[in-house]
Amino acid sequence: MQTWKIGELARRTGMTVRSLHHYDEIGLLTPSGRTGSGHRLYTADDVTRLQMIVSLRQLGLPLKEIGDWLARPGTTAQSVLDLHLARLREQIDARQTLYRRLEAVAERLRTAETVSAEDFLNLMERIAMYDKHYTEEQREQLAERARQLGPDAIRAAEAEWPELIAKVRAEMDKGTDPAHATVQALARRWQELVQSFTGGDPGITQSLKTMYQQEPAAREKSGLDPAIFAYVNRALSAKEGV
Repeated sequence: MQTWKIGELARRTGMTVRSLHHYDEIGLLTPSGRTGSGHRLYTADDVTRLQMIVSLRQLGLPLKEIGDWLARPGTTAQSVLDLHLARLREQIDARQTLYRRLEAVAERLRTAETVSAEDFLNLMERIAMYDKHYTEEQREQLAERARQLGPDAIRAAEAEWPELIAKVRAEMDKGTDPAHATVQALARRWQELVQSFTGGDPGITQSLKTMYQQEPAAREKSGLDPAIFAYVNRALSAKEGV
């Protein structure tokens, strides 16, 4: 049976001997064997467990939770790797979304179009707002939602939003009763687009509202402000009261 001493295992995995000592001390990874002089010997089963620990660490779990996770019935190397792969796919999707936005700016540069400092500032501002108001889990959910919808549906929604906002604002400025059929239809479509983006997740919906409430730049670019949100909410409340 092949075994590895702690120094060799550390070298092969890119970990430190100190980390492996710590895993042993807390009972997370106890080597299956010892040499005659008492040195730790790790077996193939130990290496498999270490891979599971590394994957769960990559997913952001603290060591205590990793121990609890590995103690669950049915936890296998396959199930942990599948979980790791799923998370990586979500992260790749999120990165691809950002890539497309950056690529659009880069393409303008390649075709000798002028890209102003303001364009770059807007791009960085968008990235910062996105990271600030959505948790990592929510960003992953949004990336998965984007993958489900597909680029065509996303582009269609992005094109429809400004038109819908303009129509709602026009009715609000005219003083149209939120219970009026025209406003009701606009509010329903508003709700449909929000749910399409958020997947109906109340946490993401609240994060979206918070971003527009707290970020003047987001309001200015979209035309969304507290007044229009309140108007749509009154319309939705009127619908619920029917």
